Amino acid sequence: MSFEASSAAGAEASLDAGRALEAQRATWISVVVNIVLTVLQIAVGLFSHAQSLVADGMHTLSDLVGDFMVMFASRRGANPADERHPYGHGRYETAASLVLGLILAGVGAGFLLTAAARLQSLEALPALHPAALWMALVTLAGKEGLFRYMLAVAQRLRSPMLVANAWHARADAASSLVVAVGIGGSLLGYRFLEPLGAALVGFMILRMGAMLAYEALRELIDTGVDPDEVAKIRETVTGTCGVIDVHELRTRRMAHRVLVDAHVRVDARISVSEGHRIAELARSRVRTHHPDVLDVLVHVDTEEDQVVATGRTLPGRAALVTELDGILGEIPQAAPAVLHYVGDRVEAEVCLPFDWCADADRLESLQARVRAHVAASPYWARIALLCRIAP
Repeated sequence: MSFEASSAAGAEASLDAGRALEAQRATWISVVVNIVLTVLQIAVGLFSHAQSLVADGMHTLSDLVGDFMVMFASRRGANPADERHPYGHGRYETAASLVLGLILAGVGAGFLLTAAARLQSLEALPALHPAALWMALVTLAGKEGLFRYMLAVAQRLRSPMLVANAWHARADAASSLVVAVGIGGSLLGYRFLEPLGAALVGFMILRMGAMLAYEALRELIDTGVDPDEVAKIRETVTGTCGVIDVHELRTRRMAHRVLVDAHVRVDARISVSEGHRIAELARSRVRTHHPDVLDVLVHVDTEEDQVVATGRTLPGRAALVTELDGILGEIPQAAPAVLHYVGDRVEAEVCLPFDWCADADRLESLQARVRAHVAASPYWARIALLCRIAP
């Protein structure tokens, strides 16, 4: 590995470590806020006979489980690539997003069931103490503030896991709003408002959780990035000097990063080293112009894959070189023959010593043998005879 490549890898690892540290700092703030709110909600709810506030406190408790999952996933996701995980550990974040989405969906379903039971027994609901309303308002303010902070961090770090956790806080804020409205309505004599609002929020939380789980599942099954981003990546690859076109481009997400596979077509008559150079340039351009891209695998083709498939029965190099030796006879070659597989035919460039090319009669005889052999061959398209005039 070159010094530049080592430096780039070290810088990238440092960025990932810093990203994980910031994610954990935000998560610890969420943990502290949720612990305080959970204790206060349950205590005030029991004191004021507000079962909805107790239930909301248990809902907040579920956030703590999510927060610890986020910390575990961000720590593991920041680990560098190894032999068993050559693409890194970013999928830990995706798995955590899936679990958080399922938790949200379960909490939302629980709200719906609880609200349905309350709507059927309005007379049995106990009288509430005004302290429950104040606690619900404090919880609402705390949850909304936590949501805005977590979402800002998630967008800066481009972390779907933190986005899921932030929206979990917003779901809690919505449920706290419903609790506040329900408690306020109950204190004013409208007891049906609390279970009705809880049902609406339960549906919203269920839908939100299902969407988060669905997006995480799409990533786990290697769904590609959106078409607009694919078009931009294709334009970047096509704009690379030496690339004729891109006839196959595949993408997939890994947490906040993107993996790209591209088949590029180059001139069939350039050298292998030049083709490799073009591929490396295309890879570098994509990673430079698209910061979300983690890695790019570039496959170099000389023709469309459908055309190449028709030429797979052509002889290999060993057989063709033996055939060329038979045509040349005792004539030495100044360099190994260069072969070009173009469609369903083969072209060859044979380099002869300069002193041998000076004999016009021998050269004319050789040219006649080559023309006759090419005309009778089912796969030779051209055999070019070149004279080497310099080392």
